[in-house]
Amino acid sequence: MHVALRDGETQEALLGRFTKGVQRSGILKEAREHRYFVPKPEKLRIAARKAARKAARRAARAAARAARSR
Repeated sequence: MHVALRDGETQEALLGRFTKGVQRSGILKEAREHRYFVPKPEKLRIAARKAARKAARRAARAAARAARSR
């Protein structure tokens, strides 16, 4: 990731642009994922749990929306 100092830009603003760029690119997220070896079955279990939580949140939101519209 490379950022160049713009005319009249402070070091803090430059650092902020760099930080946002790194977050958007997903470099840190990928590095965290590769920090430890996780076997494929464990990855699948984690993904299934994450999907179940997401489905439950969606269902709860839909129920709340339906209750509000009555």
